[in-house]
Amino acid sequence: MLKMAAEGGGKEANEIKTQFTTREGVYKLLPNSEYSRPNRVPFNSQGSNPVKVSFVNVNDQSGNGERICFNVGRELYFYIYKGVRKAADMSKPIDKRIYKGTLPTCHDSNTLTATAESVSLLVGFSAGQVQLIDPIKKETSKLFNEDRLIDKSPVTCLKWVPGSESLFLVAHASGCLYLYNVEHTCGTTAPHYQLLKQGDNYTVHTGKSKTARNPLLRWTVGEGAVNEFAFSPDGKFLACAGQDGFLRVFCFDTAELQGTMKSYFGGLLCVCWSPDGRYIVTGGEDDLVTVWSVSDSRVIARGRGHKSWVSVVAFDHCITSVQDCEAPAEFSGSDEDFQQFNGTRERTNSGQSKRNSTDGRSLSVTYRFGSVGQDTQLCLWDLTEDILFPLPRTRTHTNVMSWETNGNSSVTPSNSPLPRSNSLPHSSGSSPNIHKPASIVDGVIAAGVGKFATLALHETRKERHQEKDHKRNHSISYISNKSSEKLNQIIGTRAGKTDTTKALGTTLCPRMEEIPLLEPLVCKKIAHERLTVLIFLEDCLVTACQEGFICTWARPGKVGLLPPQNPANSPSGTVV
Repeated sequence: MLKMAAEGGGKEANEIKTQFTTREGVYKLLPNSEYSRPNRVPFNSQGSNPVKVSFVNVNDQSGNGERICFNVGRELYFYIYKGVRKAADMSKPIDKRIYKGTLPTCHDSNTLTATAESVSLLVGFSAGQVQLIDPIKKETSKLFNEDRLIDKSPVTCLKWVPGSESLFLVAHASGCLYLYNVEHTCGTTAPHYQLLKQGDNYTVHTGKSKTARNPLLRWTVGEGAVNEFAFSPDGKFLACAGQDGFLRVFCFDTAELQGTMKSYFGGLLCVCWSPDGRYIVTGGEDDLVTVWSVSDSRVIARGRGHKSWVSVVAFDHCITSVQDCEAPAEFSGSDEDFQQFNGTRERTNSGQSKRNSTDGRSLSVTYRFGSVGQDTQLCLWDLTEDILFPLPRTRTHTNVMSWETNGNSSVTPSNSPLPRSNSLPHSSGSSPNIHKPASIVDGVIAAGVGKFATLALHETRKERHQEKDHKRNHSISYISNKSSEKLNQIIGTRAGKTDTTKALGTTLCPRMEEIPLLEPLVCKKIAHERLTVLIFLEDCLVTACQEGFICTWARPGKVGLLPPQNPANSPSGTVV
């Protein structure tokens, strides 16, 4: 059985792993479920856009409704995804497209309208265009920004607006996001805009036209590219990871800035929300994963395990679980007693309940998330109650005020002790109505977005934080256990050179020693080339590398669902 974390050096450390063990069991690579280009030849990834994967369920009555879409170089494929059930048949793609002059960079299917007969698939390109296609009908419906009059920079991320059949949001390397409606045209001239809202290092403009045309809105966020954005589970909030190193969280309807976080170094490349919308995880060029609390509007932990840039972060909704518990009691005693207790406090096993003898209660909290990076490593992380709910005595206090969703809708400071019993939000039916600014989209956002927990509203910060001297190709390498102080000195020196970079040591960007440091539950090398995809599904997790191989890892107990494949029909090629 493999150890829970990668150890050793030399040849063993460079071996490609085909299984790994966690507390819930053994995850195993399924070579027969590997997807790639039909010829199985490794893709020459030099200078190409990252391989991306997206899924959609078409609600097929046969029980095999999952569809997978992936781009490799200038090619785009759409297959039936059989997962752990059956071996992949690469000879029969539902749709295959080869593009000339531009490369697909990202894609997303509309889950609301998807059926076995039709799928609305958006594809973004390196030249800035966005294409709407139906891979099942093999039709091309529309091409947006065809003449590149809206934006000439590459598309970095695009998604359908949750709850909408017609609205989608597109991010570009220019740092702009555009809201489109599939029913509108883009016009034959460059769009004109008028200012709608302006805030701390961001602006929102609305399209100025006598007739309805795209784009409906233009967001200019930070400095540099918006590398990725993600909607909250309820669809009300938008988290943007920028090349300027800032995470910015907006209320999507009102375009109000709700919170901000700064990376430890360099740009942020990826972002994701926890299933309950209470936490955001980012990864980037500082080789770290960073956990940000939405309700507290602060960094609560960092994770160190990657040796290069972190390209994808994702929560595992199947492992994440929180149980309500009784409210904690305050610790009473001398400083010496407190230090002795705190020093002997053991970290909770992620999946088990723990009774704390001091506060007299039991609680079980698990947030599982994963990350993959350019170091070809997969890391799995567990957030537990000792990180999420530290003792009030050791808690870092902030001066930021927040709205707490108490029963009486009263306002409480964010530095007050956080009730551990309220780990998961209650249903929207019992949530109090909190006054919100009127929506600026003016009815454009389609109805039907489910209500969820109300995020905290925070004071708008007046400082403008920039980092103009960042070099994209420079990365701080793996941080050893004793190098935090040295790294702080390096970052501090860089910050001193630029008057606009003053975030280090503040709540925007705490120093390494000021917050808990997570170690990975699993850290394994699983590919030859940099990893670009990590997606958690019910029976498996899916990874992909820049060679164009999409791998399926069966969850514990699920590997037996795949029938053995005839060796004569075994596909040739690299198995990672």
